[in-house]
Amino acid sequence: MRLDKYLKVSRLVKRRTIANELCDAKHVEVNGKTARASYEIKAGDEITIAAGAHRTRARVLLVTEHATKESASAMFELLEQT
Repeated sequence: MRLDKYLKVSRLVKRRTIANELCDAKHVEVNGKTARASYEIKAGDEITIAAGAHRTRARVLLVTEHATKESASAMFELLEQT
């Protein structure tokens, strides 16, 4: 699954267009490297999102095309949020 879609489905980012813009502005890293929106995400990857003063780090646990609000939090493990 594409990184921008994963961020939206997992609800780490509210909208896919915002996820895309964050990737274009190089505010998203996967496994310590700047990632493009088209990066193919897989279980075990570590995502870092830096938006303004906020920073979120999460480890991907599950990659699925659809998720409800209740099941979205099971897609990742939150490592750090500031």
